[in-house]
Amino acid sequence: MASFSPIFFLFLAVFTFTSVVSTEEYQVGGVVGWRIPATNESELYTVWASRRRFHIGDSLRFAYKNDSVVVVEKWGYYHCDSSHPIAFYNDGNTVVTLDKVGKIYFISGDAHRCKQGVNMILEVINPGPVRYFPPTIANPPDVTYSGMAPGPSQFVSSGGPPESSPGPSSSDAVRCFSVSVIVVGIFVGLGLSLLNF
Repeated sequence: MASFSPIFFLFLAVFTFTSVVSTEEYQVGGVVGWRIPATNESELYTVWASRRRFHIGDSLRFAYKNDSVVVVEKWGYYHCDSSHPIAFYNDGNTVVTLDKVGKIYFISGDAHRCKQGVNMILEVINPGPVRYFPPTIANPPDVTYSGMAPGPSQFVSSGGPPESSPGPSSSDAVRCFSVSVIVVGIFVGLGLSLLNF
C-alpha cells in the first residue's frame, strides 16, 4: 500500500499539469481563412479577433494561398510595411502560438493585399482568474408591472446598438472547470495519502 502513494501523486501531478494547460487553437477568419475581404468586410479580421478572448498559450491557424503572414510592430501594421518583420510565414498553413500579453499586429506580406484588408490586430489577455458579477438592482421597485418589461438585451441607448452585459465566454468556463478539477484532485490526493498512514 505504501507504493501506491508515490504513483498516485505522480498521476495527480500529470493530471494537474494537463488540466492547467487548457489552450485553444483558432482558425483565423473561420472557414474563409486569410484572404482579401469583400468590399463590405474591410475590417473582417480585426472584428473576428475582437469577438474572441485570446490567452497566452492559445494558437492561431492561418490558412492561405499565394500570400504570407507577417507579425509586425504597430507602425508596420498601419503602413502595411513588412520590411521589419518580427516573424514571417509563407507556408500556406501557419500556426502561431501566442506567447505574450498585449496587442499583436498581423499583416499580409503583400502591401497591396494588406491595404485591401488582409491585416489583423488582436489582444492577448492575462489568464488570471475570471470574475463575473451580474448587475444588481440596489433598490428593487415595489410596484409589479403587468406589461412585459424590457430585459437587459432589449435596452437600446440613444442612437446606438442594443446593449447587454457581457457574460463569461466558453473558454472562461473551461478554465474555471480546470481550476475546479485541480482543487478536487488535490483534496482527493490528500485524503488518500492520509488513509495510507
